[in-house]
Amino acid sequence: MNVSEVDGKILYDLVLKNNYKKAVEIGTSTGHSAIWIAWALSKTGGKLITIEINESRYNQALENFEEAGLSEYIDARLADAHELVPKLRGPFDFVFCDADKWWYKNYLIAVLPKLEVGGCFTAHNVSARRGWRRGGGIGEFLDYLESLPNMETTIDHSSWSGISISYKRADK
Repeated sequence: MNVSEVDGKILYDLVLKNNYKKAVEIGTSTGHSAIWIAWALSKTGGKLITIEINESRYNQALENFEEAGLSEYIDARLADAHELVPKLRGPFDFVFCDADKWWYKNYLIAVLPKLEVGGCFTAHNVSARRGWRRGGGIGEFLDYLESLPNMETTIDHSSWSGISISYKRADK
C-alpha cells in the first residue's frame, strides 16, 4: 500500500517546516512516500535514504523517482531493513517508518540514538480506525514510544491510516 495524497502532504510539510535534510524511510514500496519526502528535501538541500526489501517494488520505485525527476535526492537501497537500519550511520533528522508493523518498535530503537534532538520519527498506519492499534505490533510500538520521556508524540488522524509524529526533545 502506498501513502495517500493527504499522508504525503503531511510528510512534505513536516520536512519543509523543520528544514530537515537527513532523512530515512523504512519501507519504500513503489516510492510514493519517498517522492513526497524527496520533493521537500529538494527544497531544503537534503537527501533521503530509502530501504525496500522487495526487488520488484524497488525497481518500480527507481522508475518512479526518475520519472518524478527526484533521483538525485534519493539513495534507494534494496535491502532487509531489519539488518540495514541498525547499521546506518547517522545522524538523521527525519525518519518515516512504513514497513512491517510488528517491527516498528525495533526500528525506533535502532534509529533513535541516531536521531538528532529536534528530529522527527514518523510512522504510518497507526490509526485505531485501521485496527492496527490492537494488533500487528502497533500497540506495542505506540506504548513504547509514549513511555519515552524525551519524545513528544501526536497522531495525525487527518487521513484514514494515521501517522504518528514524534519529536525528539532531548537525548534521553
